[in-house]
Amino acid sequence: MVPLVPPYIESLRPYEAGRTIESVRQQYRLTHIAKLASNENPLGASPKAVEAMVKVLNGLNFYPNGGLDLREVLARAYDLKVENVIAGSGSEGIMSNIIRAFLCDEDEVLTTEAAFIGFQVLAKSRGVKYRTVPYRDWHYDLPALAEQINAHTKIIYLANPNNPTGTIFTRHQFDEFYRHVPERVLIILDEAYFEYAKDNPRYPDSMHYRYDNVITLRTFSKIYGLAGARIGYGFAHEELIRNLLKVKLPFEPSSTAQAAGIGALADQEFLHRSLELNARGLSYLSQGLREMGLTIVPSQANFLMTVLPTEQDALRIFEELLAHGVVVRPLKAFGLPHCLRISTGTDHDNRLCIEALRRSYAASIGASHAG
Repeated sequence: MVPLVPPYIESLRPYEAGRTIESVRQQYRLTHIAKLASNENPLGASPKAVEAMVKVLNGLNFYPNGGLDLREVLARAYDLKVENVIAGSGSEGIMSNIIRAFLCDEDEVLTTEAAFIGFQVLAKSRGVKYRTVPYRDWHYDLPALAEQINAHTKIIYLANPNNPTGTIFTRHQFDEFYRHVPERVLIILDEAYFEYAKDNPRYPDSMHYRYDNVITLRTFSKIYGLAGARIGYGFAHEELIRNLLKVKLPFEPSSTAQAAGIGALADQEFLHRSLELNARGLSYLSQGLREMGLTIVPSQANFLMTVLPTEQDALRIFEELLAHGVVVRPLKAFGLPHCLRISTGTDHDNRLCIEALRRSYAASIGASHAG
């Protein structure tokens, strides 16, 4: 008999979000929780975004216009036509549309191992072949990816900066890689953490690569603090956008999410404050983790990945930190069971994280690395 659920769906594990503040508070009966697990903005949401959301609340009885207002704002900001822009429910919403619009049964997806878990779930849900190459020193191995392109390759997924490692590939590396990519292959450049890396002169801002087979994805979830609103956007050749609009939910994104995105784009003061806080956080966490002998991967995003000797070490640290009111992200679901990801938080929460690690683990982890 033909099964009701296709095997490639049956074998999937749904995306599991990080622990919520309230669940940890109730479990451990703590008053303050430092949530450093989900790469959220510790300053909260952009005030201009919140103000814009409030203004549209009286119109919730009307259907939204599919993100057209936001698309027009973005088109003006980046000197594009509105036909080159799409808006959706976070960058994952647009990823889902890409999977539906462009993948056929015989196509293949190519990316790095332990790629962003949201993309892994979406790509595997289509039932096509999903192929990966290993990291090289926790970076995308673009030469190895280029070698793996074959006649069935349809989509190549590149996150820059990468989640969960925080690393980037450079302008030169991308230029060399692109020389080997056929025009029939769609490259997804996921730039969810673009704002944190854009001032690095070695970073290849994809808006300088307006190739017909490249689609850029960005989000308001990170630096603008709108993770709960679910609003993202993409840039691409108008033919790609035209076909994505065919499969997109007709009223996505919501009116409030679209208003928040437009408001956030105008909030440069909040953007600068967020960048300054993140830079302090990366420096403080990096120094503290290194002093304890922990291995960290240098990051261009708003989080750090630390590499432990074993999966058991990672799980033990995760659970001990929870007991101290510090929530970090285990990376087993990504495919890195011996690693943890720590988001930058407020100055206070960053100190709590380092103090909790020092109290419980500095000696044992240091001994493990020394051995």
